[in-house]
Amino acid sequence: MSSSGEERGVVVAEPEPPRGNRSRFAFACAILASMTSIILGYDIGVMSGAAIFIKDDLKLSDVQLEILMGILNIYSIIGSGAAGRTSDWIGRRYTIVLAGAFFFCGALLMGFATNYPFIMVGRFVAGIGVGYAMMIAPVYTAEVAPASSRGFLSSFPEIFINIGILLGYVSNYFFSKLPEHLGWRFMLGIGAIPSVFLTIGVLAMPESPRWLVLQGRIGDAFKVLDKTSNTKEEAISRLNDIKHAAGIPDDMTDDVVVVPKKKTAGKGVWKDLLVRPTPAVRHILIACFGIHLAQQASGIDAVVLYSPTIFSKAGLRSKNDQLLATVAVGVVKTLFIVVGTCVVDRFGRRALLLTSMGGMFISLTALGTSLTVINRNPGQTIKWAIGLSWAIGLSVTTVMSFVATFSIGAGPVTWVYCSEIFPVRLRAQGASLGVMLNRLMSGIIGMTFLSLSKGLTIGGAFLLFAGVAAAAWIFFFTFLPETRGVALEEIESLFGSYSANKKNNVTSKGKEVVDEL
Repeated sequence: MSSSGEERGVVVAEPEPPRGNRSRFAFACAILASMTSIILGYDIGVMSGAAIFIKDDLKLSDVQLEILMGILNIYSIIGSGAAGRTSDWIGRRYTIVLAGAFFFCGALLMGFATNYPFIMVGRFVAGIGVGYAMMIAPVYTAEVAPASSRGFLSSFPEIFINIGILLGYVSNYFFSKLPEHLGWRFMLGIGAIPSVFLTIGVLAMPESPRWLVLQGRIGDAFKVLDKTSNTKEEAISRLNDIKHAAGIPDDMTDDVVVVPKKKTAGKGVWKDLLVRPTPAVRHILIACFGIHLAQQASGIDAVVLYSPTIFSKAGLRSKNDQLLATVAVGVVKTLFIVVGTCVVDRFGRRALLLTSMGGMFISLTALGTSLTVINRNPGQTIKWAIGLSWAIGLSVTTVMSFVATFSIGAGPVTWVYCSEIFPVRLRAQGASLGVMLNRLMSGIIGMTFLSLSKGLTIGGAFLLFAGVAAAAWIFFFTFLPETRGVALEEIESLFGSYSANKKNNVTSKGKEVVDEL
C-alpha cells in the first residue's frame, strides 16, 4: 500500500484531483452481491401461486399449507444465525457463494418433490440459503460503498428481492398453463438456474475492505477502497477510520499486520452485544430489533404469500384473475422499491420510514374495512358484485397502495439502516440477530395468517396489522436517529440516549455529540 507520507502514525496523502466517479465499481459490487436476493425473492414469491396447485396435487390441509408457506422463514433463522460467524470466518464473498449453493440444492429438491415430507426437506435447505443471503448481501454492500451512496447501494438487495418476487409471480402465471402435477414443479425447480450464474459472478467480486482489515490485510483493503473512492485521499481516510474502529493502532501501516487477538474471528462479540453492551450498542440493538419487528409484524408477508387468497376474498373468483392481480402486486412493489432506493440518500432514512409506515397504516385500515364489508355480505352473483363494487375496488386498490408505501421505506430502509448502525466489529453478528428476528416474525405471519383470518376474519387480521403499523410509527419517530451521510465508523456516536435527537445522544465513551448532520 502506498501513501505520500505519514503523520503521527496515521496514513495521510497529498490532495489529488478527482479521478472520476469511482462509485461505479461499488455499484458493480452491489449488483453482484444482490444477485442472491433475486433467488431469495423468487423462492418467496413463487410459492404464492404454486401453493394453489401444490395443495390440490398433494391433497394438503390448510394447516399443512400454512406450514409449507411460512416454514422457509423459520428455517432461515438457522442460516442467519450462522451467517455472522461464517462471514467473519471465511469472508463476506464466500458466504455469498455458500448461500447460492443452498439455493441451488433447495430448488432442485423442491422441483423433484413427490410428497409433502420431500418438499419440506427442499424448503429446509432453501431456507438456510435465505438466512445467509438476507444477512450477507446488505452487510457486504454497506461495507464496500462510500458514505455518499451507501443508502442507495445498500437498498439493492431489497430491489432484487422484489424483482425475484415479481419473477416468481410471472412464473406462476405462465407455468399454471401446464398440467397441475408439472406446473408447480417447474415453478419451484427453475430457481436452481440463477444460482449457477451467481456463483460465477461472485468470484469476480473483491472482498469487503472492512473484513480484510479485521484479518490484518491492510494492503488488500486499501486496494478495494481505492477502487470505490473518488480520490486516494478519501480512500486513505476511510482506511484510517476502519483501522481505528477495528482497534488497530495508527502506527501499524504495513500491508499485512497482526490484529489484536480480541478483534479477530468474532471473539468476544456476543458478550459485547448481549451481555455487557455499552449504552450506544444497547440503543442500536433496540433500534435494529424494533425496525425488523415492525417490518414483518405489519403484515407484508401475508400479502406477498397469500395475494391470491386475499383477492379471492375480495371478490376475484377465477384463478387466472387472482394470479394476474398478484403479478400486478409484484410490479407495484418493484417499481416503488426503485423509487425508495433512489431517494433514500436524498431524504434520509427517518423521513422515508415515517412516510412509509404512515401510508401503510392508512392502507391497512382501508383494506381491513373493505374486506370486512365484503365478508359480512357474502354472495356470488353479478348483482352482488355490482352492489359491492366499491368495496371490491377499494380492497384491490389498497393492497396495491399497501405494498407501494411499504416499498418506499419500510422495505429497503430496514436493511440499509440495520446494516450500517452496528460498529464494525459487531456488525456481522448484530445484523444476523436482526435477520433472525425478521425471519422469525415472517415465519409466524406466514404460518398463522389463514388461521388468524378465520379467527378474526380476514378484515380483522388487516386491522390488527394496521394497529402494529401505528405503534411502529411512534417507535420510529421516538427512537431512530438519522444516519444519512454519516461515515460507518461514526454512526455509533448517534446512539446512546434512546432518543432520535442526535444532540441528546452520546458515544460509547460517554462523550456528548454536539455536531449536527
